[in-house]
Amino acid sequence: MGDVLTGIHATWEFESDSVLIRFERGIRTPKLFQALGARGERRIPHQALESVTLTPGKRGTVVLHAAPRAGADPLAEAAAGQLRESVDPYRLVLPAERESLAAYFADELRSALSRDRLLRREDPAERYLVAAPEPPLHFKAYDGKASFDGERVLFRWFWTGASSAKWKAGDQNIPVADLQGVEWRSPDLFDGYLRLLRRDGASGTDRTECTDRTHGQDGRHGTDGAARADHDPAAVVFGLGYGPVHESLPFAAAVLEAVQGTSGSRAAVPVPALAAARRDPADVADSIRHLGELHEAGLVTDEEFTAKKAELLEEL
Repeated sequence: MGDVLTGIHATWEFESDSVLIRFERGIRTPKLFQALGARGERRIPHQALESVTLTPGKRGTVVLHAAPRAGADPLAEAAAGQLRESVDPYRLVLPAERESLAAYFADELRSALSRDRLLRREDPAERYLVAAPEPPLHFKAYDGKASFDGERVLFRWFWTGASSAKWKAGDQNIPVADLQGVEWRSPDLFDGYLRLLRRDGASGTDRTECTDRTHGQDGRHGTDGAARADHDPAAVVFGLGYGPVHESLPFAAAVLEAVQGTSGSRAAVPVPALAAARRDPADVADSIRHLGELHEAGLVTDEEFTAKKAELLEEL
């Protein structure tokens, strides 16, 4: 198609076989968009898309949403439904007066998707079709620094945050060839972490070894039944200002893409849409307690405390 639709924080260019997304770099642009935009553009092949919708947005806007197919984008796979709508790279927000133009492009894109009648878009993609951010990548977690050069993941522990279990295990230097995927839990949930899933299924520590040097930023039990993230040498835990979405999520996506390149098949990400799942009441209570500590320390405003506490209670 070759036409351009400019929205808030992003511009979409509609080509014959893909959508080219370019993100703005302004100070109001979400940091995840800035991180993705800093590496140029994101090309989304039509084969990577499942559906296209146009719906009313907030405060006089409309939203064009090109939903990705399962397994098509390593970034979406790593996020596993945990991203807030405001930082969803597949949503283009436009002023309401541009609704007619947006509807035209939505129809054109739907027509382009329907031409491939042999493709069952509800089926997961057999391989990643959207490129992940390119290494080298790194970020600071609460208990260590994570680095990825495209072939190996390195965790270097901080003496101020890492548990004694991690110090005992030592810094981790793990080849991509030894991995089957990653598990990313958003730092926005106050108990976020990034865990590497090994092919041999080995866990970093036993769950019973959880009494030493607990620092209040508990990594919860993953869906694979592994040790708590704060005691698992194959995981780093997040915290306030540590492991932010715009740094840790592209990192996780890049590792997933590298794992697929090593195995020849889509990397396993056994994380459901965690934000929508029911949580253990004890976990919620711990998260609220930690949130209260941040509020008392002046690191969270009254409004943020009230809103986040309500979100946590809704998870029960």
